[in-house]
Amino acid sequence: MLQLASSTLPSLNWDESLLRLALAAVLGGLIGVERELREREAGLRTHLLVALGSALFTIVGAYGFDAFLNTGASVVRADPTRIAAQIVTGIGFLGAGTIFLRKDLVRGLTTAATIWAVAAIGMAAGTSQYFIALFTTLLILSVLMVLKPIEKRFFKRPSEALVSVVVPRGETEIERVRAVLGAIGAFPMSIRIHELNDTDDRLEIDVGLPAHRTTSDLLRQLRTIEGAKQILITRDLIEDRVRAGN
Repeated sequence: MLQLASSTLPSLNWDESLLRLALAAVLGGLIGVERELREREAGLRTHLLVALGSALFTIVGAYGFDAFLNTGASVVRADPTRIAAQIVTGIGFLGAGTIFLRKDLVRGLTTAATIWAVAAIGMAAGTSQYFIALFTTLLILSVLMVLKPIEKRFFKRPSEALVSVVVPRGETEIERVRAVLGAIGAFPMSIRIHELNDTDDRLEIDVGLPAHRTTSDLLRQLRTIEGAKQILITRDLIEDRVRAGN
C-alpha cells in the first residue's frame, strides 16, 4: 500500500475529466467500428463502452476520494492504482465471453484481445496519456486491417463446411464422395450416414475446404456425384465475401 500525502494528487476539473472520457470513447469506438465491419461478436458499442468504463474507473480510482485524502492528516494510506489494477483482471471475464469453441476450432480470440487492449487505451486516456492512447489505437487498427490480408495470403488455412447430400446406396458411396471432394482439394473430416429408404442414404459430411475454394466450387463438385440429390451446404458466408473481395 502506498503512503500518499493529501497534496500529492492535483484536483481534476470538469473540462479535463470530460476530455479524457470523450477521447476514450472515440478511440474505443474506432476499434469497435473495425470489428463491426467484420461482423464480429463484439462491435462498436462493446468496445466504446469498455474504453469509456476503463477511463472512468481510472479517474475515480485516482481522483474520486479527495474528501478522504484531505482529512487534515499529514499522511493517509491510499493506493490510487487499486481500482485500475482490477480492470486488467475484470476485463478478462468480458473477453472470455467472445471466445467459443466449434468442433476443434477456437473463435473470437482476436476480438477478445481487442477488448483487452481497448481497456488499456481507456486507462491511458483516463490518466491523460493522450499520445500513448492515440498511438496505441493506430497500432491496433494497423494490426487488424493490414495483417489480416497478409495472413490470408501467406498463412492459408482450410475452412469448413457442413454438407448434407442424398446418394444412392452402394458399397462405394463413400469412396465416390471422397473422390469428388478430392478433385478440388477438399477432404471429409467426419461422415455420418442415415438410411432414408431401401435405396438411398443421406450423408452428413464435415468437409475441410482449401482456403482458395468457395462454396460455389464445392456445390459444383457435389453435383457431379452420380444420383446425388437434395444437396445442402452450411458454411460461414462471411469468409466467401472476404475472399471475393466484397
